[in-house]
Amino acid sequence: MIYLHKILPLLLTPIMVVILLIVIGLYKKRNSFIYLAIALLYTLSTPIFSDAFFKLVESDQHRKCITSIEQADAIVVLSGMLSLHEIDGEEYVEWGDPDRFFGGIALMKAGKATNLIFTGAKMPWEKSSRTEGDVLTDYATAYGMPHDHIFVSSLVTNTADEAAAVKKMALGNKIILVTSAFHMPRAQILFEKEGLEVVPYPVDFKSLTADSITFMDYLPNGQSLAKTEMGMRELMGRLFYWLKLLSS
Repeated sequence: MIYLHKILPLLLTPIMVVILLIVIGLYKKRNSFIYLAIALLYTLSTPIFSDAFFKLVESDQHRKCITSIEQADAIVVLSGMLSLHEIDGEEYVEWGDPDRFFGGIALMKAGKATNLIFTGAKMPWEKSSRTEGDVLTDYATAYGMPHDHIFVSSLVTNTADEAAAVKKMALGNKIILVTSAFHMPRAQILFEKEGLEVVPYPVDFKSLTADSITFMDYLPNGQSLAKTEMGMRELMGRLFYWLKLLSS
């Protein structure tokens, strides 16, 4: 099932839609489809579009001062910030964006909860012998967090799994949830569905607040295209779980 969850959304990503339009245009000998593909690729790859689009995805999420965060039973840091590789028996860690990790550490240092939970994320196709949560536990300990107050959930592959696994750990009903701002709306709904009281602490904001728009904002680049795709995949994830909850 996890393969379907990861592969099916790819069919609706910008690059796949562009490829499909080009193929249709070539097959039907209709240049209009090819022109549409070029226009679509250009638009979705511009910083001015991707940033505006991501502001919609992050919606009403905003940065919160740690002092304003309520006390809770545990701090839950969701996975998705690093990749693990094993070469010749040695483990290598590559960070994507460590904001979730450092957000959890900051909350612990501020005494907002006594327990820190990392989720044991690991995809079936990943060759590493350890989960992301195992690795983050090592880093948290190195940053001075008490090892006996750091916990890792059972093996998970998506956000719904993370919510169910944290609930089963029974480390309290009120949690501070730490995840990327664009991912928070979906994550919060899934954790609340499990009967947990959620205090959201969004981090890793992707939308930028620019003072002025420059000529460079209209020039396409791969980073902006990737940002647009990330936002689209998140919206598809929200739609999937919304329909699932609606039908249950």
